[in-house]
Amino acid sequence: MNGVSGSGHSLGLDTLIRLKRDRRSSFAGGAAGSFPVPEGMTAPLGCDAVEVPARLGPLVVPRLPRVGCVYADGTHWWWIVPTDSDDALTWPAPARYLPGAPLPGTARLIHRPEGTVPYTPPIPLYLALCRVTGTTPEWSRPLSA
Repeated sequence: MNGVSGSGHSLGLDTLIRLKRDRRSSFAGGAAGSFPVPEGMTAPLGCDAVEVPARLGPLVVPRLPRVGCVYADGTHWWWIVPTDSDDALTWPAPARYLPGAPLPGTARLIHRPEGTVPYTPPIPLYLALCRVTGTTPEWSRPLSA
C-alpha cells in the first residue's frame, strides 16, 4: 500500500508533503505572536522555530557553524529555522518544534545574524541539541525488529 486510500484513490508522498506545506502556509503568515522578520531580512523558505529551555541556549551556541535569529525570554530560547525542518526528524526533548514560529509576546531578539536570512541551519542545530541533551541522533539509533 503506497498511499492513503478510501475512495479508491491513493495519495503519493509528493502530494502529502505539498498538502502539509499548503496547510502550514495558511497558518504561518501574520498570526499574532508569530515570528517577526527583522527589518532588512527576508524568509524565502518560511519560518518555523525550535524552542529550548533557556539553560540549554548558551550550551548550544558554540556548537553551531552559523547562528540565525535567536529570540529569548527568561525561560526559553527560540532558533528560527526554515519551514519543514522537522521532516524525518524528531527533535530531542526537551526541545519543541514549532511550525510557523509562534513566539510569545515576551520573546525578544537576542541574536541577529549578518546578511538577510534569519535561519540557523537545522541539521547542525539538531546535532548540537542531541549533544547537549545526551540524545543519540535518530539516524544513529538501531532499527527495531
